[in-house]
This record gives sequence, C-alpha cells and structure tokens, in this order.
Amino acid sequence: MDFEAGRFLLVGAILLFISVLAGKFSNRFGTPTLLLFLLLGMLFGSDGLGVEFYSPDWAQFVGMMALSIILFSGGMDTKRDEIKPVAAQGIVLASVGVLLTALVTGTFIFFVSQWCTINLTFTESLLLAAIMSSTDSASVFSILRSKKMALKENLRPLLELESGSNDPMAYVLTILLISVLKAGDVGWGQSLLLFFVQMGVGALSGYLLGKLAVFIINRIDIGNKSLYSVLLLAFVLFIFAFTDFINGNGFLAVYIAGLIVGNNKLIYKKSLASFFDGLTWLFQIIMFLTLGLLVNPHELLGVTLIGLIVGIFMIVFARPISVLLCLAPFRQLSTRARLYVSWVGLRGAVPIIFATYPIVAQLEHARIIFN
Repeated sequence: MDFEAGRFLLVGAILLFISVLAGKFSNRFGTPTLLLFLLLGMLFGSDGLGVEFYSPDWAQFVGMMALSIILFSGGMDTKRDEIKPVAAQGIVLASVGVLLTALVTGTFIFFVSQWCTINLTFTESLLLAAIMSSTDSASVFSILRSKKMALKENLRPLLELESGSNDPMAYVLTILLISVLKAGDVGWGQSLLLFFVQMGVGALSGYLLGKLAVFIINRIDIGNKSLYSVLLLAFVLFIFAFTDFINGNGFLAVYIAGLIVGNNKLIYKKSLASFFDGLTWLFQIIMFLTLGLLVNPHELLGVTLIGLIVGIFMIVFARPISVLLCLAPFRQLSTRARLYVSWVGLRGAVPIIFATYPIVAQLEHARIIFN
C-alpha cells in the first residue's frame, strides 16, 4: 500500500475512533457532540498535530454529500401528521426568516467591519450574513432527538421543519451574492426569478423522485435484503445531483424526498431507517472533522473580535427579531413558544460549508469571510 494512502487511512481511523469516544462522554459534560467533532478536526490540523489539509473544493464536496444524507434522513424521520399543524410557520421561518436574518445581520456587519477596519463592502457583509443565516439541520436534529425533549405546542416538528428546509434559502442567497460580487451587476428581477425556479424545481423534483424511489423499492426483487439500503442511498445521491443538474435546489429536493419516503409504506422500512441513522452519524463526524481540519486557528485571531460581536448580535438580536416578526401572524403560538424558537437558532456545519463557496470563487475577502 502507498505510504501516503496508508497514513491517510491511519489518521482517519484514529479520528473516527476518538470522535466516537468523545461523543460518548460529551453528554456527561453538557457539550454538543458535533462541536467536539469540529474541535477535534482543528486539534489534528496544521496548527495542532500537523495534519496538512487545505482543499476547500474537497471540503465542499464532502459537506454537500453529507448534508444531502442528513437532510434526507431528517425528512425520513419526520411524520407528516406532526408537521401539518406547523407547516405554514415552518415555511415562513425557512424563507422570510432567513432573508430577514441576513438583512439585519448584514447591515450590522457592514458598520462593525468599518469600525474594526476590515472594511467589507455592503454586498460582502450581506454575503457573510447569508452564509450564517440558516440554522443547522445536523445540530437541530441531533440535539432535539438525542435529548428526547417533550416540547409543547408542536415546537419540535416546527424547529425540525425549519432547519431542514431553510438551507436552500441560505444557499440561493449565498450563490446570488457571489454572482453579484463576481459579475458586478446582476439583474435583481432575474435573480428573483432564478430563486423561484430553483425552489420550485427542487420541490417538484424531490416529490416526484421520492415517489419513484418508493415505487421501485417496493416492487423490485433484489434478493438480498442488505442491498435495499444501498439502493436507497443511490436514490438520495441521484436526487441531489439530478436536481442540481436541472437547475433546481438539491438540498430542498432530498429533504422533500425524505418526507415522501418516510411517510409511505416501504419494504424493510425499519432496517432502512436504522441504516440511514448510522450513516447520518458517520457523515456528521466526517463532515465536522473535515471542516475542522480546514480551519487554521492562528488565522482566527485577526477576526476574533468582529466574529464574537457578530455572533452575539445574531443570537441576541437578529434571530429573535426575525423569528418574532415571522411568527407575529400566528396567534396560536404563545409568547414563551415564540421566544423558545428564537433561541433555537443553532449554527453548525452548514455555514462553514457555505463559507467555502467564496474561497472556491476566489473572492477578494473570501478567507476573512470564512474565518
């Protein structure tokens, strides 16, 4: 075996082993498991134990594949009867909520960046805010389900629906603003049309291909029970890639496909759900470790102050303002419920994945935005 390949496998195996052990002990100290995976990646990186990794393209690929599986699995575990009562609130939070969060936070970033002499333009500030604007499905699903929280007023399905469906909005905003920064002038009318096309095509593709997956899996006779899991995994990756190929939103497509598959009768459904549960954990670990390796802690020193200020502003002001405005028309939710939703704005791997896009696009302040 080639030495580099052997060393890569050795380091990878050690990282996975340590991650599993860290996950076992994290609950004892009240530390989010996924955060530990990210910190482990940083510990083993070039500023730590010396694992050299700088490939935003590869990190982006790993993140997109992992996120596809996480979103599909999250959709598969979501019951249709649970999300029906909160569908309107969830959709508003996932669309208007993300947009408001990006606008409020982006405006704040612009003025703070001038004060900190980083001097981001308003469009760059909006890009950073758009990257940060979605809640992280991996984090939300992991915490709400691992803690088995008995939340009233349908808050768990509301938060899961929001986190599973707001990544597409943040993705479209991120791609749109990168296009504006690269081209210098993009028609906003055309951009708005592109947004609706992406979301519409993504939703329709996810629904139709999800139905197709159910139809084929229930009728095909493979002869080997284990291969049904492989077949469904192939469908997930195909749904994401095909939808992206036809200019739809792949993230929305796989989440809706997961909802369709999980809420229909399916052969070997329990074993398929168990397979995807384990696969989701594996890809969450790989994704957070990969993104941790991509972060160089010494580069964070120059943006620590503005990073903390922006983070606190988003937690204390931007997220609550956006949520309270979005939920204002829905009188059935109590004030305590609205405040709770406004505080469950967990950020995780998704913003880091989206932050690789400006680097790949070679924007001027891409590394500052990533850090």
